[in-house]
Amino acid sequence: MKNQLPLVYFHGVVPGKYVAAWPVFVVADNPDGLTFSVAVDDERHLRLLGRENESVSDVVEGARRAYVTSLVRVRLHQRAFRERVLQAYRHQCAFCRLRHEELLDAAHIVPDSDPDGEPVVHNGLSLCTLHHTAFDRQFLGLRPDYVIEVRPDILKEHDGPTLVHAIQALDGSRIVLPGTASLRPERELREMRDARFREAT
Repeated sequence: MKNQLPLVYFHGVVPGKYVAAWPVFVVADNPDGLTFSVAVDDERHLRLLGRENESVSDVVEGARRAYVTSLVRVRLHQRAFRERVLQAYRHQCAFCRLRHEELLDAAHIVPDSDPDGEPVVHNGLSLCTLHHTAFDRQFLGLRPDYVIEVRPDILKEHDGPTLVHAIQALDGSRIVLPGTASLRPERELREMRDARFREAT
């Protein structure tokens, strides 16, 4: 902390998985409480400070670091949400059972822009990128009884095999659910999502 040397901070998102944040600086120390505070910085900014005639006031430096730190917190929060949701759904798409993790997302049942759209597992679904987008764009709905519903106008469309097999064929099928009941989508959230889907149809 005295020398302001950069560190790497490994943030645990789920057991055995970490996200590295770098560079991180110790900005406060509480020896009595055995705690310390860190702030994330911007690697590009560090390179700029290495140039001649660069000087930044402590106030500006502190505000900038606080901003960067808040951005990193959001990123870590999103990564933790994704890892927990994928783990709950056994690393497969809840709609089509695709198991390629690099093609899976954590989708919000109620969007995170909504006050009720918290990034918690029971407000999440593990979906492949195709079904995540279709779900967000209201091509696909989720009834409160965990049954997938395809928007009526999409069901009537005639297109290639992707639409037929990957979207239309899901109509009336039941989603894959987490084995742990407490991790399953909350009924209130499912009802809110279903009501929005009905408004869109």
